[in-house]
Amino acid sequence: MDSKLYTQPDAGPVTQSPQTAAGPAPVASQATKETLEDYTLRFAPRSYRRWTPMVVATTALGGIAYMADFSIGAGIGLAHGTGNALVAIAVAAVVIFVTGFPLAYYGARYNIDLDLITRGSGFGYYGSVLTSVIFASFTFIFFALEGSIMAQGLKLGLGLPLWLGYLVSTLMVIPLVIYGMKALSKLQVWTTPVWLVLMIAPLVYLVATDPGTVDRFLSYAGTDGTGGVDTASVLLGAGVCLSLIAQIGEQIDYLRFMPPKTEANKRTWWAAVVMAGPGWVVLGALKQAIGVFLAVYILAKVGPEAAPEPIQQFRSAFDAMMPSWLVLPLAVALVVISQIKINVTNAYSGSLAWTNSFTRVTGRYPGRMVFVLVNLGFALALMEADMFSFLNSILGFYSNCAIAWVVTVATDIGVNKYLLKLSPLRPEFRRGMLYAVNPVGVVSFVAASGLSIALYFHALGDTLQPYSPVAAAVIAFVLTPLTAVVTRGRYYLRRTTDGIDEPLLDADGNPSATTYDCHVCHQPYERPDLAACQTHDAVVCSLCLSTDKAGDHVLPARPSAV
Repeated sequence: MDSKLYTQPDAGPVTQSPQTAAGPAPVASQATKETLEDYTLRFAPRSYRRWTPMVVATTALGGIAYMADFSIGAGIGLAHGTGNALVAIAVAAVVIFVTGFPLAYYGARYNIDLDLITRGSGFGYYGSVLTSVIFASFTFIFFALEGSIMAQGLKLGLGLPLWLGYLVSTLMVIPLVIYGMKALSKLQVWTTPVWLVLMIAPLVYLVATDPGTVDRFLSYAGTDGTGGVDTASVLLGAGVCLSLIAQIGEQIDYLRFMPPKTEANKRTWWAAVVMAGPGWVVLGALKQAIGVFLAVYILAKVGPEAAPEPIQQFRSAFDAMMPSWLVLPLAVALVVISQIKINVTNAYSGSLAWTNSFTRVTGRYPGRMVFVLVNLGFALALMEADMFSFLNSILGFYSNCAIAWVVTVATDIGVNKYLLKLSPLRPEFRRGMLYAVNPVGVVSFVAASGLSIALYFHALGDTLQPYSPVAAAVIAFVLTPLTAVVTRGRYYLRRTTDGIDEPLLDADGNPSATTYDCHVCHQPYERPDLAACQTHDAVVCSLCLSTDKAGDHVLPARPSAV
């Protein structure tokens, strides 16, 4: 098909080209070379998505092998008791599953990451920078948490001082992150069986050989509790667990590489999307409950300060079932494997989020690896500041922002798109097609996160403080459709056509695989990644649009019907 496609006369110019057809713009050329491997800032084309649904799902689930769940569950259980902890874990899991499902479906169906989904689901082209920073913060906070856990293991097993353990846990992931999805898929597939055996075997052994451990676990009242279940304790615990709600963004970083859904693969496709999308929380909740169990089991032996440390939990569990000379090596191996599996994902996803934000705001693309190092620098600073000692406070605060963001986007997809039909059903992410800021998402997110943070810091009294995560979710859920109704959905799309005749989706509803050459960088791209340029009667890719410093002022800022 001809690489030059002319704009429809009534469409108007979609963009001015950032460079003449004579040669690629330097920024665009650099970005093109560095992002073709992992499609950092763009749609993932069908030609690259060669993995089966189950390979993608296994890769995505490999990233949730983190040990933080054990620490989070242990912290909640030790403070509030087993009953409150289990209910809190269950409540958070239900919220995470329900909000994660529409996001996972859109990422897998349309092959874009959560940042690109967010742009067209209520936030706008620049408005979603807010949420990109929230997500990037999630990745380095949890990198620091996992790195701290690994450093504890290296100290116990090898005698390394913590500061050196922090450095080792940071530097060792860099070679793996460089190679993106190809290397990560192999790493996650091959290490997952080993990780599962090491995690589950000691738990099964303890329950089978000492049933009394289950009774002690179920009857534990906690340091702040008196037994039973109470609302305040459940909500405080759920607030900490809900800090993990942003994990769906990392799952989508893998799910965007799902193959097209067809009649032949639809069952495995749906199974993979549900299992590796919102389904991650099932295993996550189970790990949190195991963390409570193991913390109660070792509490008398190591004390309340060390009981939340996974290395101590699994050291004691292995000690009950095998010779002493195997205990430390296996416990350290479990911690190291888990840390590598999750922190390559944290470093990878964080680099995508930072790169997206920086390129959008500045029009410059310094390279994804620059932001791998930036993310690792933030994480290392948190580790050296001993974030592990005030873990629950950090996560409780962060969860308010994460809940407000994810609930806003999920509500826009579930309510505004499918029920009210005020939001475009097909997600849009290309610059020039979107308004800079859409008040639907931005107003809802800012109001929900702002008020919930105020509640968290006791601004409205001690009684309401535990309800901050509830406030974040409810306000976002109510304001998102309300703002869409008030604005009549007029700030989603700047225009109704991108100037290219061929539909974005094929007959099966999958993104079209037809390719065109971008006249700026001269690379072939699939249809969803392009828009027409009237100035040169050609097409330009989404990344060249992002790095065009001419800005959006060249576009007619007229509202479009959805």
